[in-house]
Amino acid sequence: MTRLILEARNLTKHFPVRRGLFARETAVVRAVDDVSFAIEPGKTLGLVGESGCGKTTTAKLVLLLEQPTGGVIRFEGQDLQALDSGSLRDYRRSVQAVFQDPYASLNPRMRVESIIAEPLVTNEPLPSAEVRTRVLRLLEVVGLPERSAGLFPHEFSGGQRQRIAIARALALAPKLVVLDEPVSALDVSIRAQILNLLRDLQARLGLSYLFIAHDLAAVAHMSHTIAVMYLGKIVEVGDADAVAKTPKHPYTEALFSAALPSHPDERRKEIILAGEVPSPLAPPAGCRFHPRCPHAMARCSTEEPTLLPETGRLVACHLYAGGRVSVGAGGR
Repeated sequence: MTRLILEARNLTKHFPVRRGLFARETAVVRAVDDVSFAIEPGKTLGLVGESGCGKTTTAKLVLLLEQPTGGVIRFEGQDLQALDSGSLRDYRRSVQAVFQDPYASLNPRMRVESIIAEPLVTNEPLPSAEVRTRVLRLLEVVGLPERSAGLFPHEFSGGQRQRIAIARALALAPKLVVLDEPVSALDVSIRAQILNLLRDLQARLGLSYLFIAHDLAAVAHMSHTIAVMYLGKIVEVGDADAVAKTPKHPYTEALFSAALPSHPDERRKEIILAGEVPSPLAPPAGCRFHPRCPHAMARCSTEEPTLLPETGRLVACHLYAGGRVSVGAGGR
C-alpha cells in the first residue's frame, strides 16, 4: 500500500461573521465543508472550481495559514494538529508554495540571489559560498542564466519571475508544493512553458503537487487526479483523463463544456448554467448545486448527496446511486 504524502479527512473551515457594537457572531461562512482528498508521492491533485468555491482556503489549510474548524490533515501519516515544534518546522520545510502573481510574491528591493537564498539562510547554517552555489544551481534548474542572480524582480518578464518563485520554493528540497493559480497571471504564450517546467521538475525531483487553477486545460494537463469543488464541497473526484473527458456530475460537465477545446475541430455540447453561485453564508439545502442544475429532482432540494463510486470515480449526485444511474436521470 502506497503511503500518502498528504491526506485530508472531513476538512472543514468556517469563518464567523461578526456585526454590531459587541462584534457578536451573526452568521458563518462555510468556505470548506467536510472535504476529503489524498495526494500520493510524486503525483498531482488538481483542485478546480469557480471563484469562491473554497480552493484557496483549502490551500491555506494545507499551508497552515489557517487553522481548520474540523477534520484532520495528515502529512506522511502524521496528524498536523499533533506535531511538536520541531516536527512543525520540518513540515514547513517540506511543504512550499508558488502563488498566482509572481511580482507580488517577490520582494522588489531584493536581488534574485537574496530572494532564493532567504529560505536557506533562515533554515540552514551554511557558509555563504555554499549558499551561492545552491542558488546558482536552482537558477539553472528553472532555466534562468547565472547572471539573473544579481538582478531585481522588475528586470524580468512575468514568466521569468514565476521561475524565480519556483526556484525559491525548491530551495529547501520540499516534498509537496502547493501551486495556487501559478499560470493565471501569465501570458498565454508563456503558460505552457511554466507548466512543462513544473512537470519536468516533478519527474526529476519526485515532487507532489496540489495544483489549483481556473484553467481547466492546465488542470487536465498537469494532474493525475482531479477534484471538483462547488460551494465548499467536493462534487466529483477521479482520474484526470476520465473526469476531463467524461465528466459525470452536472457541474463538472458545465465547467468542461465551457473550457477551450484541446483541438480546433473538437465539438462540445454547450451547457449554460442558470443563476449565480449561492452565498456560502447561506448555502442551499440538499444539494448545493440544485438551484442551477438542469437535471434537478425533487429530492435534490432536501437531501444532500454523498460521494459514491460511479464508473471509476466518486460523484456526489442523486442522478447516480452506488454506481447505477438512478431512475429519472434522463438517460445519463
